[in-house]
Amino acid sequence: MSHSLGIAIESLVAVLLILTIGYCMLLNKRLQRLKADEHSLKAVIAELITATEIAERAIGGLKHTVRDVNENLGNQLTAATQLSAHLKAQLAESDHVVRRLSKIALAARPPEPLEPAAPPPKVSAAKAVAAAAEAFSDRRRASGLAA
Repeated sequence: MSHSLGIAIESLVAVLLILTIGYCMLLNKRLQRLKADEHSLKAVIAELITATEIAERAIGGLKHTVRDVNENLGNQLTAATQLSAHLKAQLAESDHVVRRLSKIALAARPPEPLEPAAPPPKVSAAKAVAAAAEAFSDRRRASGLAA
């Protein structure tokens, strides 16, 4: 019996060794896959680092562009504000000139006769304006105010 007990124990140890070898082979395959995944993960990490560096450079360029645009826009806004003030002053002056011209035109009209006379001949508005301008310039030249 001692001999068969020894064989049973030896057989049990052999089976356990075979199971251990099989499990070690399975672990080896898993470790190889893990190493392969590690290499691909390192490649992905390297690509991410490169993409991050490119993005950082692009952000720096965008910041510089924004700063330049901000300065340019500020200068243009200042120039536009000055131009607006200048145009406003010119409009006020032109309004003043138009008022003076209308006063002169009203003063230059001949007094209306008390009795109705023959109806004046029909003259187009453009011809009337041209005639009024010519009369005005003649009076200015006569008084010495024309350039």
